[in-house]
Parts: sequence; structure tokens; C-alpha cells
Amino acid sequence: MPPASDTRVSRLLDGLAAGDRSAVSEALNLVDDRRPEERELAFELLDALAQSPSTDSVQRVGMTGAPGAGKSSLLDALVGRLRKDGSGIGVIAVDPSSQRSGGALLGDRMRLGASAREQGVFLRSMAARDRLGGLADATQASATVLSAVYDWVFIETVGVGQSECDVANLVDTLVFVAQPGAGDMLQFMKAGILELPDVFVVNKADIGPVAERTRVELIAGLSLGEPAGSDGWQAPVLLTSARDRVGIDELATALTAHREHMQQTGGWEKRRAQAGTAFVLESLRARHGEYGLDRVGGTAKLRRRIEDAVNRSPFRLVLDLSHEIEDALRKS
Repeated sequence: MPPASDTRVSRLLDGLAAGDRSAVSEALNLVDDRRPEERELAFELLDALAQSPSTDSVQRVGMTGAPGAGKSSLLDALVGRLRKDGSGIGVIAVDPSSQRSGGALLGDRMRLGASAREQGVFLRSMAARDRLGGLADATQASATVLSAVYDWVFIETVGVGQSECDVANLVDTLVFVAQPGAGDMLQFMKAGILELPDVFVVNKADIGPVAERTRVELIAGLSLGEPAGSDGWQAPVLLTSARDRVGIDELATALTAHREHMQQTGGWEKRRAQAGTAFVLESLRARHGEYGLDRVGGTAKLRRRIEDAVNRSPFRLVLDLSHEIEDALRKS
């Protein structure tokens, strides 16, 4: 008889393959569980999911920007547009953490409108916990689970601190949502944030000329940098109104165009590899600290080993390298 852990992983894999929402919920709870006995089981599940070609092909989109820019409303409109094509949508909403419980402060409140109540849409609120950038530790793991069931996975950040930089390491396409008239362009340029997004959106076009002025300012700010990304992609600057459903088709088209560009130029595989390396190093550091990493050669050596291990998923690498570090710590 197989161990209970193997049976549980198999049951969850079958449920996810069938699109069972209860299996999605259970798998998400598992990968967000910090208990050691559950952590190993979670990585076994994630390793199996990561090896699926269908999981690897799902586009992951980050939605970030300052609070009040209308990210949730814009995402609601975009989800509604994509649902017209029959696409299944998974959404990870990273919320501020409750100081008392450590959980998501806003919980499972209805960030999206009617779109979130559809059968083909799954919304998951996650706590940022003590992460400076506002991204939960389990975000990439949760994206892997949702990618096993849905056609698109969106990650919406709290939009503070270094969220933009953090989410850029997790997604295939990063969308920056700007607030009209906020006067944030200079601050964004100084922080280097404008170098990261693949698509820029000025939301709330319905408020009038101030939105168009912000778009012009943003285009001017971008022109001070490189004329195009290192892979030749020119990030578009779109004007939308989530309220009036204006510009949503153009946004959906831009996301698809970026996906096709990334796949044609090899950027898709490159970003996924970089995200995997960052995930492994961060997970190992969170588990064992810098001292533990030093026991097996330090960060630089580990990075090279991870990059060379092309036939193993990031989750399998976390398991294997964690066991190696634990052995080294016992011997030291």
C-alpha cells in the first residue's frame, strides 16, 4: 500500500487535472502551510505540477502600481473580457497582513466584481506577511497550482515598497497601472521601476484630460531610457477606463502580443528559469539562513548549481538542497 502522503498527492493531482475547485482550494492551503510535515508534501505536489507542459505554458501576469490606481477594477474588467473567450482565470491577490493574525487583512473580500463569482474564475487572497515587498512566500507555489487548472494566472500586489521588483521575478508579463495626476513619474524613474514593466496602463480615462496628460508624461519618461527592451520589446502605454470598459480589448491584445514575442525570442524560457533560481535561493535562505547556505558553498555556488540543474524543477531542487544543507549542518 502506498504511503498516505503519496495517496494525498495523487488525489490532488487527479482533482486539479479535472478542474475540481475543492482540489484547488486544498492544494493552495497545502502550499501555504508552514508546518514542516506539510511543507515536504507540498513540494512533492508542486514538483509533479511543474513537470507538466500545460502548467508551463500558462501565462502569468503581474498587476502592480500605486494604491488607488484602480488595479482591482481594471483586473475585473480584464477578467470579464477574457471570459468572453472561454478562458479560465486564476487570481492571486496579495493583501497587507493583519498585525494580530498574520493573515490577509482584507481576507477573501470581493476584490473583483461579478467576474469573481463565475465558475471559470478562482480568486485567492494571500497575506503579505512580513515581506518588505508585499509578496507572500507562497505566491509562486500558488501560481503553479492555479496554472494546472486555468488558462491565465494574475498576481495583483498591494502596490507598495518593492512590490514591483518582487512580482517582476515571478511573472511572464508585468503590467504597471498608473494613477492619473498622481505626479509619481519622477519617483518611479528614480526607483528604476519604469525599467521593469512590459505593459503600462493609465487607468481612469473617464476622469478626462488629466489621464491623457499622465499618459504623455509616462511616454516622455520612458523615452529617457532605452528605446526598447533588451529583447526588442517596446512596452506600450495604454489608456483605459475600467468603469466604462474602455481600452480593455487593447490591454488583452497587448498581453497576448507580449506572450508571442517572448516565446519567439526565447524570453519566456529565460524568465521562467530566472524566476525558478530566485525562488530556490529565497526558499533555502528562509529555511536555513545564510549560515546554512554557506555550509554548501554559499549563494554564488548554489546559484550555479541551480542554473545547471535544467532537468529538475525548482521545487525538487528546494527539497534536495534542503536535505543536503541539513546534512551539512548536522556534521558541522
